[in-house]
Amino acid sequence: MSNPEVEWLDRARKGDEDAFSSLVEAFKTPVYNLCYRMLGDTGEAEDAAQETFWRAHQSLGKYDPARPFNTWLLSIAAHYCIDQIRKRHMQSLPLDIISEETAPDPEAPNPEAEFRKNEEKEAIRKLLNHLSPPDRAAIVLRYWYDLSDEEIGKALSLTVPAVKSRLHRARRELATLWLADTTHNLAAERRHHESPAF
Repeated sequence: MSNPEVEWLDRARKGDEDAFSSLVEAFKTPVYNLCYRMLGDTGEAEDAAQETFWRAHQSLGKYDPARPFNTWLLSIAAHYCIDQIRKRHMQSLPLDIISEETAPDPEAPNPEAEFRKNEEKEAIRKLLNHLSPPDRAAIVLRYWYDLSDEEIGKALSLTVPAVKSRLHRARRELATLWLADTTHNLAAERRHHESPAF
């Protein structure tokens, strides 16, 4: 954390609302991004981010300054999102990801490559839906936030071996899903180009 963030955190823990607002401004993007990658819906991600900051505000007195603030904050977001995903399952609601508007950047030197990259990101977001909520959280915290096994363990209340096991299982499942999806798309493309006579 930068020096101003350390100062804001210290003041916020003493009840300074302006300092807490500064922390929200500093961390709103990573918190929203985690919620979006977990939930796949912009509206739900915004609600989850607001809930995360509300819960953090309520729990500031319990925050351990020896622990990195961003890890603590992301763990609140991850746990909230896991709960929301479990509620969805219980209500039998679909887990389809609603696509972001991903028009290529007109300033990009290669719009076609940018479009392909956006398509790949969207495909990965959809594949994340097939993982269990804790596995999804572990993958997002590792590959989008670059947290260590120890930090992920603290964020998700897991042992380091449990984190390694979850990451291994999730990577294997994602690889299997990616391969199946790619094979399916190639077969569909091949059928599209075949003569209808055969």
